[in-house]
Amino acid sequence: MEWISVLLFACVIIVLLAGFPVAFSLAGTALSFAALGIISGVFDEAYLEALPSRLFGIMNNGTLVAVPLFVFMGVMLERSRLAEDLLDTLSCLFGAMRGGLAMSVTLVGMLLAASTGIVGATVVTMGLLSLPTMLKRGYAPTVATGTICAAGTLGQIIPPSIILVLLGDVLSTAYQQAQLKQGNFSPETVSVGELFAGALLPGLLLVLLYLAWLAFVAIVRPASMPAHPVEDSRAGLGVRVLKALLPPLMLILAVLGSIIAGLATPTEAAAVGAVGAIGLAAARGQLDIACMREVVHRTARVSSMVFLILIGASVFSLVFRGYHGDEFVRSFLSEIPGGVFGAMLVVMLLMFLLGFVLDFIEITFVVVPIVGPVLLGMGLDPVWLGVMIAINLQTSFLTPPFGFALFYLRGVAPASVSTGDIYRGVAPFVAIQVLAIVILAFWPQLATWLPQQVY
Repeated sequence: MEWISVLLFACVIIVLLAGFPVAFSLAGTALSFAALGIISGVFDEAYLEALPSRLFGIMNNGTLVAVPLFVFMGVMLERSRLAEDLLDTLSCLFGAMRGGLAMSVTLVGMLLAASTGIVGATVVTMGLLSLPTMLKRGYAPTVATGTICAAGTLGQIIPPSIILVLLGDVLSTAYQQAQLKQGNFSPETVSVGELFAGALLPGLLLVLLYLAWLAFVAIVRPASMPAHPVEDSRAGLGVRVLKALLPPLMLILAVLGSIIAGLATPTEAAAVGAVGAIGLAAARGQLDIACMREVVHRTARVSSMVFLILIGASVFSLVFRGYHGDEFVRSFLSEIPGGVFGAMLVVMLLMFLLGFVLDFIEITFVVVPIVGPVLLGMGLDPVWLGVMIAINLQTSFLTPPFGFALFYLRGVAPASVSTGDIYRGVAPFVAIQVLAIVILAFWPQLATWLPQQVY
């Protein structure tokens, strides 16, 4: 029956590429295969009897409550025009340097990633705010678009990103399954807090690599990043920088600091972040009934999508296991030449390619539960594996021709900027992402050192 599980996976990909809703595609295709299997006598319907307990477990999962809270926090901060103030202030601070505006965009992207964790919102916001200014100041379209796309996708890896919350929950289950198969009946778990701590240094490494590349381009191709005198007065600049940076930094410290220090769970810290975002919006005069209605509506839409996909993925994984797909994946990865390295390389390539056509939520809920127990059973560190997956999915966000960040920016870019400009602009940053994955592969301590110190 193992070949049926491969056919099930292929059919799900085809249905998704046809444009059908993700949650219904996963559940509908899986139930269709299950029904045909029950009729033909090759599928045990007892697997479907486990579905109610699976759904009840999702409803009672306290970690996943952090998802709508972090989404609310990100949408509220976006609505409070935080990015606009940060960009104006940092542009005044660095704008007179050659390449200073691009570096300002990168730093604002980093701060927004640590504040909101929502890639699409960050790319669109930065595209609307900074792209016209960069083009007006003579920046090459390739440099401007590449910088914005790369900075916008930092929300994938810099905590508190939504993908790390979801990965933390999925990898915890996969890690327990791997230990149970090895005969450990008191399995350890991996927490979202550990994943946050593990992603912090690799995320900062990416930011430094981006800034180093921009500095290199400013030296080698100065015409593509001209210096521009700042028209605003620099009087009182220190006070302006403090006023712009202090509130988001305080919020980031309250959220991440409380999680990493063990003072709060991710859900509790997300609640603090949501309340803090409301306070920031109120302090900026952006909070009213219309604002709250819009933020709550958008939060409900995103959260409903996430949990509906999770339910569909639960149905899919049950049917996939019913056809012994997990045994097929285990035997396939075990027989790949190169042992653990070969298996990890194949999985990373698979996720990278799937990232062209599937959203990170779909990959997290569909692919990771299948390959995670196998890789973790080979002795890989769960935190390191989670960070590697997150950076890999971030790379697929940037890679032409299907990278989601490219579509987001294309939707708000002026007609003078061609799609080819965007593709050429992100190419160096894709290479930087691959370099970061290679560095992390050879030095896993980048992801494991901080969690070991804290936890």
